[in-house]
Amino acid sequence: MKKGNWKALLPIAVFLVMYLGLGILFEYGLHIPMGFYNIPIVVSFLTALLVACVQNPKLSFDEKLAVMAKGVGDKNIVTMILIFMAAGIFVGVVGRGSAESVAYFLLSIIPARFAVIVLFVVSCFVSLAMGTSVGTITLITPIAVAVSNGSGFSAPLCIGAVMGGAMFGDNLSFISDTTIAACNGQGCAMKDKFRANFWIAFPAALATLIIIFIRTSGSDAGSAIVKDYDLIQVVPYLLVLIGGIIGINVFVVLLIGILSGSVIMLATGATQATDLLTNMGSGASGMYETTMVAILVSAICALIQEYDGFTALLNFIRKIFKSKKGGKLGMGLLVGAMDVATANNTVAIVMANPIAKEMAEDYGISPRNSASILDTFSCVFQGVIPYGAQMLVAISAATELGCEISAFDIMPNLYYPFMLLISALFFMFYAPEKNKIKSA
Repeated sequence: MKKGNWKALLPIAVFLVMYLGLGILFEYGLHIPMGFYNIPIVVSFLTALLVACVQNPKLSFDEKLAVMAKGVGDKNIVTMILIFMAAGIFVGVVGRGSAESVAYFLLSIIPARFAVIVLFVVSCFVSLAMGTSVGTITLITPIAVAVSNGSGFSAPLCIGAVMGGAMFGDNLSFISDTTIAACNGQGCAMKDKFRANFWIAFPAALATLIIIFIRTSGSDAGSAIVKDYDLIQVVPYLLVLIGGIIGINVFVVLLIGILSGSVIMLATGATQATDLLTNMGSGASGMYETTMVAILVSAICALIQEYDGFTALLNFIRKIFKSKKGGKLGMGLLVGAMDVATANNTVAIVMANPIAKEMAEDYGISPRNSASILDTFSCVFQGVIPYGAQMLVAISAATELGCEISAFDIMPNLYYPFMLLISALFFMFYAPEKNKIKSA
């Protein structure tokens, strides 16, 4: 067995100390709102990259640049970046108005006593179509507060339903950055990962609906919220969703979404022709940080790999987790630990990808299952940590509407992430794994 080098993992430790340490200081020591998100994550990774470059004097700086270039130029990294850009342009074109249209449409035709269930279902659809949990929470939380005020259901329950639904789509969406990162990092087709992931997420969603129904049944609900809506704006999202499920190439799917969205937004007058290109540029620019993180992490990981850092970590994991099922659990805990440290599920997946890929090969785990594990466990942890962007955005949106609420009020109502964890563990240890895998 090849001997590893624990010192090679120092750049990861430097990043975690800098990002997590300053985040805790800002959030809980200095009480800065959204303190974790005031830490420039790109700067933190640049510092870690500098540490990685200083290590291993046996290699010249030019040789280290060559190693980094090889890591950044990997086909999966390039594909990931291009998909990030295309997904950003799509969201920039279609905007986010259709989310409210879906919500108000369902609230107008379904009795008020089922309003919390509607919030969960709408959040599932919107996040699945948009590919962003934070965007979904930003849009639907004000509706959740309005539903709470109008129906009498508690605000923590309504907001918890929205957050759970948002994480459902984040985990499954074809244009979610977590899906893109996991699939390209593990080398599997998105539709294969979706199929593996669906049978974990769907039972968790059903269990969540049952729990919400039991909690809200028998309540005297007030009046529902009724506002205007325009369902035609949902069409581009549906095309992207259907195209992804039936297995059309992701670039073709996004192109269809961009073209159909452009036509619909111009035809309905939702966007002026002069603003369309600006919105495309803004959407692509919104992916800047995610793209830079992917580039920097791939460079850092290439150096760590060259210095045998991942070999040391894998040797340690092998000593603890002996079987294939144990390897799956170790992979889930690995990305979960990264998520707790970084408070960002996409970053956690990007950081865990190279280690998880070697683990998958070592334990005989298929690419689609390793991608599913990374995405699922990162969403479980991200969905419940009190300092994650999802929680902080929900609290901020509710507070702006006069609803005073804390993370610890919402956390007991986050049924979906907990059900997702139970479902993931069940399938991890008891469900048989199919052998026929189609690689990307």
